[in-house]
Amino acid sequence: MLASTLFSLPPLPYPENALEPVISANTLSFHHGKHHKTYIETLNKLIKGTDYESSSLESIITETAGKADKMQVFNNAAQSWNHTFFWNSLKRGGGKPTGIIAQKLDADFGGYANFKKELANACVTQFGSGWGWLVAAGGKLKVVKTGNADVPFVKGQTPLLTIDVWEHAYYLDYQNRRADYVEAVIDKLLNWSFAEENLANA
Repeated sequence: MLASTLFSLPPLPYPENALEPVISANTLSFHHGKHHKTYIETLNKLIKGTDYESSSLESIITETAGKADKMQVFNNAAQSWNHTFFWNSLKRGGGKPTGIIAQKLDADFGGYANFKKELANACVTQFGSGWGWLVAAGGKLKVVKTGNADVPFVKGQTPLLTIDVWEHAYYLDYQNRRADYVEAVIDKLLNWSFAEENLANA
């Protein structure tokens, strides 16, 4: 099979029911087992027999970003990377962090409440499909949003956390209530230890 010689679908870092009731096992089953899996399988087909076959996902994304003739490769590589990053951005907990991340949020946003408002706004106002991100750039933490498959590291920003706001991420559980989904993820699921690891490596 292609997936065994090229890229394979990473397992979820927790059971499918681990994020309930915020994100249902049904949603995770479809989102990870079908959407994410399809991006991986499509990417493998696109790069089979090309120079990209032995490259990392990050290298493929960087090399194909902004190139119209490589858009299909970029989209599937970036979505494969984005989803793996998203699964790791979540765990039971969420809410206000402590430690270094909390200090940085206070310094760069004027407090956790301001950060939460800015991240929620970015996620809710992203038109169509996309992502809301907490990133490190220029020595500061910032909130950014990207459309479709775009990823911040191609612009020199280091992703710390992300929230997927493609409809398939929340529609089974929340229908058109994106704001409710975003608020629940921020309040109950953000993985601050993952963010702190990413910040340490920024």
